[in-house]
Amino acid sequence: MRIMTVCLGNICRSPAAESVLVHRLERAGLDDVTVSSAGTGDYHLGRPPHEHSVAEGEGRGYAFTSRAAQFAAEHFAEADLILAMDSSNEADILALAQRPEDEAKVVRLGAFASDAADEVRDIPDPWGLPRDAYVRMYDQIEDAVDGLVEAIENGTVEEVLAAQRALR
Repeated sequence: MRIMTVCLGNICRSPAAESVLVHRLERAGLDDVTVSSAGTGDYHLGRPPHEHSVAEGEGRGYAFTSRAAQFAAEHFAEADLILAMDSSNEADILALAQRPEDEAKVVRLGAFASDAADEVRDIPDPWGLPRDAYVRMYDQIEDAVDGLVEAIENGTVEEVLAAQRALR
C-alpha cells in the first residue's frame, strides 16, 4: 500500500502525519506500506518541515526526511490512499481528480480517529500559531494514525473510505 498525507503547505501537518505514520507502521511490523507527503499549495516547495513541527515531533520520537512538495494530479497514480488533513485540503485534492478511481482514494485522516463515529474532525493548521497548537496537532494525528494502522491490520480501510464517499 502507498499512502500520501496532504495538507496546505506541506511543512506542518502532512510531514507530521507522514512521520507518525512511518513510525507506527514500523512498530506494527507493516513494512509493505510506503508513506509520502505533499501540500496543495506551492508556498514552501523544497523546504524542510516547520521548526515547531519538527521540535514537537522529535520530542515524541519521530524522524523527518521529506521536503515540501506540491500535490498534482499525477500523484493519484502514485498512491493507493490519500489522506487530507482538513476539508479544504480534501476539496482541493478532489478538484484534481480525473476519474472516479482517483476520488475513491481520498479521505480525511480524521476519518480514522477514535471519535470519528461522532463526526470527522479536521486537523487544524497550526502554521503561525504558538507551539501548543503543534502539540494539539500531534495529539490528533497520533490518534487518527493509530486508527489507520488498526484499519490496515484489520483490512477495514476500504470500509472507512466507502463510508466517507457516501457522505460526499
